[in-house]
Amino acid sequence: MSIDDFESGDLPQGPSVPEQVVTFLYGQRDKAFTRSELATAIDEDPNTVGTALSRLKERDLVRHKGEYWAITKDRDRVAAAYDLHATTDRLDESDGGSDPDRWDAAAPDTPHPSEREAGEER
Repeated sequence: MSIDDFESGDLPQGPSVPEQVVTFLYGQRDKAFTRSELATAIDEDPNTVGTALSRLKERDLVRHKGEYWAITKDRDRVAAAYDLHATTDRLDESDGGSDPDRWDAAAPDTPHPSEREAGEER
């Protein structure tokens, strides 16, 4: 994304890269793919796909062997992850979603204890 698009708020629309990866792999659940093959298949940057794959693996939504990736065998896990996503989207549509400016205004001035540096005052 160009900095001009970023600054103007002209952000990409549509499914996120992780959603695209899961959707593609689920549709091809009898196969495994390299990061490059996945990036080509969903027309996204390979580094972005790599980051998405790592995060999806942490959530046990994909499997990884060597340079190949496949959807998890746990179909219930995939369904639950995307049922939650769909529910969040429906709630955002019904109540207007979160206003980032209001969220930031309500945030505390000091970092959460888990984000503080060792020895930092509380």
